[in-house]
Amino acid sequence: MLFAQASSHLLYYVHVPVLLVLISLVYSATRFDQWNLILREALRWGLRLLLFLVVIVVVLYVLAALI
Repeated sequence: MLFAQASSHLLYYVHVPVLLVLISLVYSATRFDQWNLILREALRWGLRLLLFLVVIVVVLYVLAALI
C-alpha cells in the first residue's frame, strides 16, 4: 500500500523532461525564426532551467535534512 502511494506521486516527475523540452522550444521559437538558432537557444534555455530546478531540489533537500 505504501509503495502505491509513493509511486503515484512519482508519476508527476515523468512529465518534467517533456515539459523542459517543450518550454525551451516554445520560448526559443518566440525569439528566433531559423531552426538552427531555435535549437541552439532551446538547448541553452533548457540547461539553465534544469540547473535552476536542481538548485531548488538541493536547497529543499538541505532544508528538510536540517529540520
